[in-house]
Amino acid sequence: MKIAVIGGGVGAYAAAADLTDKGHEVSLWRRNAEALRASGTITLKDADGERPVKIACTSPDIGEAMRGVELLFLPDPAFTQLDNARRIAPQLADGQIVFLAPGTFGSWIMAQGVKADVAFAETGTLPWLTRKHGPTTTAITARATRLPTGVYPARARERALGVIRKAFPSIEPVEDALSAALMNAGPIIHPPLILMNAGPLEHFEKWDIHKEGTQPSIRRVTDALDAERIAARVALGYRAPHFPLADHYRTDGDEWMYGRRVHKKLTDSKDWRERIVLTEHRYMREDVEHGLAFLVSVCEWAGVPCPVARGLLALGSAVVGKDLRRAGRTLESLNLSSLSKEQLKARLQ
Repeated sequence: MKIAVIGGGVGAYAAAADLTDKGHEVSLWRRNAEALRASGTITLKDADGERPVKIACTSPDIGEAMRGVELLFLPDPAFTQLDNARRIAPQLADGQIVFLAPGTFGSWIMAQGVKADVAFAETGTLPWLTRKHGPTTTAITARATRLPTGVYPARARERALGVIRKAFPSIEPVEDALSAALMNAGPIIHPPLILMNAGPLEHFEKWDIHKEGTQPSIRRVTDALDAERIAARVALGYRAPHFPLADHYRTDGDEWMYGRRVHKKLTDSKDWRERIVLTEHRYMREDVEHGLAFLVSVCEWAGVPCPVARGLLALGSAVVGKDLRRAGRTLESLNLSSLSKEQLKARLQ
């Protein structure tokens, strides 16, 4: 299948390399791709070793990258979505599918004003645990085994999921794009880890929030925060499985998005021992400012108590020096908060 990968972050490089390695014809667009364009090759490192992967097309011309593709894959952070929506909208063609991973309800944002007959989908996490090991080298620690995925408009679900499944066979259908947005793992796992580890993050040159930073008290906060997310899903009538984050840390029971026992692989890789600047890192800009603000707005709109989410959002606001409940991505900022649950569900169809 012909796939366009739009973006220049760690997810985009993993996508371009892994999808090519699996036999797809991939076009990669990013604004600055000089290091990659010289050879057109990404070095892929995973459990099978290290190997060069030749990408079919690497281009700074987004129209060239999108031409004739069935699937557009956008794995860059939520704060890039509005700019990317403006870039791709004039180039979209009837029948194409746009897939965001994760979405943070970006499927709704990307669809606004699009004239072509296009479906937008999003899932709860990036399909890989991955980091870059240099300008053109991507390391994949694990691949997702279950990807809860929703489509906007929901009436296009079967067509969209049929296309996405060719590239990502691990997708699992959920009701609609809001259901998928409320599967987003980033706003649950990352805000407690960065805010409750703020001291060591600012003291040490590098710190692994997933190893030294994941302690019992923080896990209890994560579980309480996740319970608020699940309560919001239940209040809106969304069905289980809700993919509780606790399953990520378990060695038995229900399989989470990356399968079982993957947390140890993540920490053993040492790729997440890194420098995190709290005011700049995507864990704050994407997962707090966009994802957590969105979750709080949904909970409040649905009448679901969310004291942990609201508290963490207030802490994040203090760290960055602005009110993220007002400035972040919310149902209010998307002009959806005046709708009833029934009206929003109908709009999502």
